Amino acid sequence: MTRFAKLLAIAALLSTIPLSGAEEHKARGIVLKVDNAHHSLIVSCEAIPGYMEPMEMSFKVRDRSDLASLKLGTSIEFDLVEDGRVAYADRIHPGTAASYEPEPMEAGGLTVLHRALDPSDLVKLIPQGSPVPDFTLTDQVGQRIHLAQFQGKVVALTFGYSRCPNPNYCFRMSNNFAQVERSLPSRDKKDLILLTIMIDPDHDQGKTLSEYADTWKADPSVWHFLTGPIGEIHQVAAMFGMNFWISEGLLTHPLHTVLIDRNGRLAANIEGNQFTSHQLGDLVETVMNGTD
Repeated sequence: MTRFAKLLAIAALLSTIPLSGAEEHKARGIVLKVDNAHHSLIVSCEAIPGYMEPMEMSFKVRDRSDLASLKLGTSIEFDLVEDGRVAYADRIHPGTAASYEPEPMEAGGLTVLHRALDPSDLVKLIPQGSPVPDFTLTDQVGQRIHLAQFQGKVVALTFGYSRCPNPNYCFRMSNNFAQVERSLPSRDKKDLILLTIMIDPDHDQGKTLSEYADTWKADPSVWHFLTGPIGEIHQVAAMFGMNFWISEGLLTHPLHTVLIDRNGRLAANIEGNQFTSHQLGDLVETVMNGTD
């Protein structure tokens, strides 16, 4: 081994050793910004009991290669290293916001099988940063809603159905939206549109749909609960990697929360429910401010 190679090996070893006097905490969060030029990132962090409340934090990153796989909306686990006035994100592991409960796990398995049987399904999946094709569905007050009519606004989109029996699935997704809508300053609400696409359209229509929207005190000018022919619902869902199946009278489905920027491009597509409404709000504000 050359002297230079030995120095590199020693430097790599030292980078894994906590700085003297540094304080370390296990942390989780959602990435809001990656700054490769300054070897840093901004994260919407979960609370760390006894240390800090949920908050946005900027971190230096010691190992620049940790940033390579990160993008807006990536769920991560990392070591928060605080040394004096500098906070580092170390040993970053991109994770998943997916739930490991039985239904999402079953949905994940069905999705893999579906794609194996129909590889064209992957072609329909919209890459992050690409334009989202227009679609038209009907909302809770009978309006025909076109995605394209919201050009210039940020759109947050998710899926659900009113008879979903598990409060951690569709109910939680809708509660996230309700919390985001209530927390935004009134000046910002004109720039945000919420869309919940109902995946049980035979049941969730007419009075049933409007009553479900009323459950969330949804402002129909901001939050649209959308229904339509089942074939069209499947087409829209496939664009975001969302599939659903009838299982024992109920629907089995993964969970997706999508953000579309002001130019109609896919900004983020978060799978699962392992994030908070606070983190979703931080993500929405990041897209609204155009700082992704």
